[in-house]
Amino acid sequence: MKKHGNIYNYIMIIIGTGILAFGIACLYDPIGLVTGGFTGLAIVIKSVTGLFVEGGIPLWFTNLALNIPVFVLAYFLKGTKFIGKSFFGAIMLSVWLYVIPVIDLAGSDYLLAAIFGGAFSGFGIGLVLRTGATTGGTDMVSALVQLKIRHYSIVQILQVIDGIVIMLGLVVFGVRPTMYAIIAVLVTTKVSDTVLEGFNYSKAAYIITNQHEEVARRLMSELDRGVTGLHAKGMYTGDEKCMLYCIVSQKEIVTLKDIVNDVDPNAFVIVSEVREVLGEGFQEYKKEF
Repeated sequence: MKKHGNIYNYIMIIIGTGILAFGIACLYDPIGLVTGGFTGLAIVIKSVTGLFVEGGIPLWFTNLALNIPVFVLAYFLKGTKFIGKSFFGAIMLSVWLYVIPVIDLAGSDYLLAAIFGGAFSGFGIGLVLRTGATTGGTDMVSALVQLKIRHYSIVQILQVIDGIVIMLGLVVFGVRPTMYAIIAVLVTTKVSDTVLEGFNYSKAAYIITNQHEEVARRLMSELDRGVTGLHAKGMYTGDEKCMLYCIVSQKEIVTLKDIVNDVDPNAFVIVSEVREVLGEGFQEYKKEF
């Protein structure tokens, strides 16, 4: 089972890095959108070296050249286990950047490049992260730097490093591409989060009512959902209350509100969005390989 899981993970890394490389080569690179990371730095280096070498240093070579010393250092500082599948991800990204031709699919339209480049990048990154791997780059650098300055988190260090790369893009390509690059970063983050967390949104309802027994009974019988009673106290009145907590699907939230309103029109209901509900009636928990 573990062997099959590992094969699946490596296949997902290959697919994910391919999609990521496509977004970089065909949407970011042609118009100089620098969104941080080693690939963003590679775009800057390609543009600068293009003044001396025809076509500039290719993205795949820069990405590989920057990642190799980082992984060697990571090996000596944290061992093979820390590197894991991320080394394979970094290599595959360079391979895809070598194979995929640079085509300006957005036709020099910065907004199209930012939106679709962010979507492709986010989807590719999300697939890679779901396997527990990364593509190396500034993620790996941040983890190594954090070994020396532990009072900063890896995320904080990553933001600084990627911010420096984006500023280099500002110097080389100007203000306009950099502003669109920020849009691309936001799209990438949203799409990758969606891939990681899934599309199965549910609703959480907090219900404060004096008819909690009847409301709970009807929710359990008519919606076939579990209901939890939580101890609550009204700080203004000092009254002890039972607050009901119930998770339902998006389609069922309308029925839930109808039931509550039917039993107690004066009930106080708070509805919020939740993701990845694991358990009976929702998503099954699957152990990561």
